[in-house]
Amino acid sequence: MTDQQLQATEKQAIEPERAEFTRQGLYFTPAVDICETETDLYVMVDMPGVPSDNVEIDLKDDVLSVVGKVAVSDVEGEELLTEFRTGNYFRNFQVTDAIDVENISASISDGVLKLKLPKSKKAMPRKIPITTG
Repeated sequence: MTDQQLQATEKQAIEPERAEFTRQGLYFTPAVDICETETDLYVMVDMPGVPSDNVEIDLKDDVLSVVGKVAVSDVEGEELLTEFRTGNYFRNFQVTDAIDVENISASISDGVLKLKLPKSKKAMPRKIPITTG
């Protein structure tokens, strides 16, 4: 493995920072990938086991919050042996005025939530023309 490659880290439960969660259960910080193009930022959030109808995305006071609730299926009358801990996902992102908040969009597929955050006009790179004389 080269120094450039990242190693997978174990899921870790998070503790609420300033207040208690309003929902019961264990919460994890999901892993994210962020990439940038000239016109957009893309945030890919790993939330395995979360169906699309159990994802909540809110934007309030320049904070984009993502909550994913895992759909746990228990077999009635049987003990379930698991090799990993299940729980919900929670992550906050600070959004600056460089993002066009009116046009943020999201989609989910195969446990990955993809957020598209378009850049605002003032954050777009532009070429300055040079005139002579």
